[in-house]
Amino acid sequence: MPLDLRVPLPGLVWGAYPERREPPRRSWPWQRAGYRRQLAAVRAALAGWRMLDEAAFAARLRTVQGRLGRDGLAGDALTEALAAAVDAARRSLGMEAYDTQLHAALVMLDNRLAEMATGEGKTLSAALTAAVGALAGMPVHVLTANDYLVERDATHLAPFYARLGLRVDFVTGEMSEARRRTSYAAPVCYVTARELVFDYLRDGQRRGHARGDLQRRVAALGGGDTVQPLLRGLCMAVVDEADSLLIDEAMMPLILSRQVRDSGARAFFWQAWSLAGELVSGVDFRVDAPAMQARLTDAGRTRLAGRVAALGGRWRSRRLREEVVALALAARHVYRRDVHYLVRDGQVEIIDEITGRAAPGRVWSRGLHGLVELKEGCRPSPATETLAQITFQRFFPRYHRLCGMSGTLREARGELREVYGLDVVCIPSRLPASRKSFPGRLYGARHALWDAVARRVAEIRQTGRPVLVGTSSVAESESLSARLTAAGVAHTVLNARFDADEAAIVARAGEPGQVTVATNMAGRGTDIPLAAGVAAAGGLHVMCCQFNASRRIDRQLEGRCARQGDPGSVETWISLDVARVAEVPLLGLLARRYGMTSDGAVKVGPWLLRVLLGWYQWRQAGQERRARWVLLQADREWERGLSFGGPGE
Repeated sequence: MPLDLRVPLPGLVWGAYPERREPPRRSWPWQRAGYRRQLAAVRAALAGWRMLDEAAFAARLRTVQGRLGRDGLAGDALTEALAAAVDAARRSLGMEAYDTQLHAALVMLDNRLAEMATGEGKTLSAALTAAVGALAGMPVHVLTANDYLVERDATHLAPFYARLGLRVDFVTGEMSEARRRTSYAAPVCYVTARELVFDYLRDGQRRGHARGDLQRRVAALGGGDTVQPLLRGLCMAVVDEADSLLIDEAMMPLILSRQVRDSGARAFFWQAWSLAGELVSGVDFRVDAPAMQARLTDAGRTRLAGRVAALGGRWRSRRLREEVVALALAARHVYRRDVHYLVRDGQVEIIDEITGRAAPGRVWSRGLHGLVELKEGCRPSPATETLAQITFQRFFPRYHRLCGMSGTLREARGELREVYGLDVVCIPSRLPASRKSFPGRLYGARHALWDAVARRVAEIRQTGRPVLVGTSSVAESESLSARLTAAGVAHTVLNARFDADEAAIVARAGEPGQVTVATNMAGRGTDIPLAAGVAAAGGLHVMCCQFNASRRIDRQLEGRCARQGDPGSVETWISLDVARVAEVPLLGLLARRYGMTSDGAVKVGPWLLRVLLGWYQWRQAGQERRARWVLLQADREWERGLSFGGPGE
């Protein structure tokens, strides 16, 4: 049987904890299956499934499961299994799968990534894919963006999986170890990537003393491996919003650590914080905001060496003292409250730049988190030591079968193929796009931007259309909120402070005249249904008041409107002092050269603005791609230098 068709299962053949150790094999466009022929075959088979009563449906399903185990995910067995899943969705949820959803499921079952436009029904496509994999006997992990979506999708789709004789469960952050083990034992488990990776690392810590599967079996027979792992291996994963996990968050190492008692380290960071407060910006150090760093000058190094000469201990190391003081300077001058982190219940919570959500439990490494806590007067977190670490770039290729989908993949297809061996297939939209794009505007200052946005929102709101305004941070969303309140415009704010109210806010965002000011929380995994009469008024209007380093993230926000053929519109209004805009070459020069209108807008043509912003994003994408490659090589070197590299070594 070809390698791509095999069904990896925990057991005698694949081991108790299956995972891939060899590099992923790259797939190429000319190796794709004939998806149109497969789609026609599924539709033909579906007619037979629709005619069956419940007993006959269950009997035929058992036959198909046996064929999947024997023949793998190919041929008639795959066709029949997918047809059964489609009919089960109709019987249990009343949902009819569109051809685009079947096309996406076939792509993913072929170990590829499907680019589907927002609103095309990715949730059902992922469920069909996962169901077929689970029918073949594989433990399937479906990865979604956050705990809210994990629980929502697993609960909503439970009747669908049950109709196929499958159990579905989910894992969220607050669950106990025993509850997690039960959830992972289900044929299909919905979970966030963060929770999954940390559970995988915990398994590695428990089982690291027996490096091979045979060794672990021997240890278990001798009573030396009594703690059962949480996972059942890495057999198959279906990744929603794949570009977010595989590209945007690839730079973030996931570190499993434990608390240690180290009062000396705490005193060391207190001293670093105090010393950093004595240094002068522009003389002793310079701030590099894009790199999120502060760098000591030669004068600063000399001054620091003189100040610590009498301290001794760790301060004798020039490299160590300069590194920790640079971190303290970054905590003071680069990391900003309500932009990079929240302070909630006396604790510092990191705000994920990509999702806009708070990430409780996540900490900055190398002492930075403790320095930010000192800055905010919070109780310092206990010192920690690293037990194991991994990045998404090193973790996901360990799945025997890996697939996924997103609305924004094509820009990163080269990197996805190089690192993960995944080809991207673009799925045509079911209905013609009806989104209108209005010319962008650039304002000279943020206060002028917010004034103009408040006027524009009030104007559109009067037509009965809902408005979604995207901002780049908690602080900016609250600044705009204050301006709208002053202008008498009723609105709702969706940012990391209100993550518990996310479902209710999103549910109201498509109502007539509703105004929602949001961070990137509204950019991914957010379906804003339109209330009655809104489509006739013109649909949802999206105002993008943020400038992201990646065009893909912009497209995610734009995709909140004009979904599934509905009308909608989008426009981008930004200011020169919004994050990253000041770094775009020529914009400041153009503002001085051409001047501004009476409302503070720079007199620059929309086409030129679009070209300059697009060029900057293209350049940033290249720089970040190279940085991810360097990190991947360093991560691989780190793994080779450790005795523990994962549960299956």
